[in-house]
Formats: sequence, C-alpha cells, structure tokens
Amino acid sequence: MTLVYVALGANLEQPEQQLNQAVAALKKIADFGELTVSSFYRSTPMGDISQPDYINAVACFQTQLAPIALLDALQNIEQQQGRIRKAHWGPRTLDLDLLLYGQQVIDLPRLQVPHYGMKQRSFVLVPLAEISEGLILPCGQTLTSLLTTEMYQSLHKLPSKELILPL
Repeated sequence: MTLVYVALGANLEQPEQQLNQAVAALKKIADFGELTVSSFYRSTPMGDISQPDYINAVACFQTQLAPIALLDALQNIEQQQGRIRKAHWGPRTLDLDLLLYGQQVIDLPRLQVPHYGMKQRSFVLVPLAEISEGLILPCGQTLTSLLTTEMYQSLHKLPSKELILPL
C-alpha cells in the first residue's frame, strides 16, 4: 500500500458540499476506508479570471491503486460531480490533484508527482501541514521549510463542521 495526498478544491455549486461529497468518494477508494482530511480553507483564485473564492482541503489515505489508476479514479470523481474543463485556473465544481504518491517521483505526460505547483501554493501547503506537519517531500525537503507567515495569512480557515457522509 502507498500513502497518498490529494488536494481538493471547489468554487462552484456549493463548494463546501462539493468537498464533502468528494471526501465521501475518496473514502470509498481508500484502502480500509480510512481517510484523514484537513480543515477547509477559503482562498483567493489563481490567475486573472473573475470567479468566486475557492474552498480547499487536503486528504491523506492508503491505496493499492497504481498512480495512473488513482489519477483515473480522481478524474472520475471530478466528472461525477460535474467538472467541465474549460479554462486553465477557471472556476470548477471540483478539482482533485494528486500531490504525493508515497516518496515516488513520477514524470509522465498525464501525471507529475510531486504535483508541479504544490511548493508555491498556500492552499495546498497549509492544509497539508495541518494533517502531516513532519512530512518530508521526495526531494528530501521538509514541508515546514516551505511554509511562510504570508501563506497562513492568505487563507481563511472555515469553522469546523461535523462531516456528514452520504450513505
């Protein structure tokens, strides 16, 4: 089994609900149904497209799925929740990004792991640190070495709510 980290983001059609549904779907593909999820954070969208703020989180779980099979499963969850790929950094019902796949470095046309932009994105690093503060990245760099005060200040942590998973 491999420990994986997945970033979740949404800014359309009730984003908090979209993330809750995604967490339920991830729980179904996680081995033994065990999943750790960070708090939800509100973040400003990247790029120059006018759109609502995002709600972001990071999930961690064990899987026996190979990297591409996991990517396919994540993209299937996105599609089931109405994801349409129109504009780069555009609004979306759900975005699931495979951040880390164990300590593997993967460079394939469809998949780059560690995720190519994770080291610069507060909406990834802050929730990731919440659930795995002592994490060491495949390059040997510590997660905490990447975090800055500005990253924490750029996000708004949402009040904790009991996660209600659909049956």
